[in-house]
Amino acid sequence: MNSTTTITITTVAERPELAGRLWDFPDSWPGFVQEDLVSWAHYMRIPAEFPEYVLVATDDESGAVIARGLSVPFLLNADDRGGLPALGWDQAVLWAFSDLRRGRKPDTVSAVEVAVSTARQGEGLSGLMLAAMRENAARCGHAELVAPVRPSAKHLEPRTPIEEYAFRTRPQDGLPHDPWLRVHVRAGGVIEAVAPASMTVTGSLAQWRAWTDLPFDETGDVEVEGALVPVHCDAQQGHAVYVEPNVWVRHRI
Repeated sequence: MNSTTTITITTVAERPELAGRLWDFPDSWPGFVQEDLVSWAHYMRIPAEFPEYVLVATDDESGAVIARGLSVPFLLNADDRGGLPALGWDQAVLWAFSDLRRGRKPDTVSAVEVAVSTARQGEGLSGLMLAAMRENAARCGHAELVAPVRPSAKHLEPRTPIEEYAFRTRPQDGLPHDPWLRVHVRAGGVIEAVAPASMTVTGSLAQWRAWTDLPFDETGDVEVEGALVPVHCDAQQGHAVYVEPNVWVRHRI
């Protein structure tokens, strides 16, 4: 689909032998995010159920898988939906699988993930994967790609409201302050809305201690490395909850 002198990007539908290698490389996702229950139930099924919407990048010289891009098709413009959901990532994935089972024709593609090997970050691969995802959505007959973007530098400001952070721009060029949002806007995307509850991770205090190596022994907000907002700990009830906000970006293609 898209190649340079050293990298080839294709779909899992075109190269099914790569489906089992999508997770060969280390990425930068914080571990606790993977405890989101929607992700647990559906994420690993995406390459099997939607192989034509899953991209994989390989190094032409070594053959190594160095990046992946997962997306899913769903019906957005339906009477029972009517707009980009506040539940962001979770809702887009749930709609996609529900529509597949019910035989509803999708009209939109949602990005689910762009991940680059930690050994190859800083080479512009995320931008290449996003461009390939846009091209692939168009090739599959869609007029737009939407993305519940996880701002890459928001974790440095966990107490800044997402509404403020999402629309912050740089004075020199008016582009988004956040690097990953900036990549999307440069690619033609438009920041449309905040998804205030895009992913939710709940667990016992023992689980959170295991996930983060933090004590979680006092009621209140706990800043966790890699978290976009603080995790709320309820020591009396014995659980903690992380509700992650994302930013909806719409790409007309």
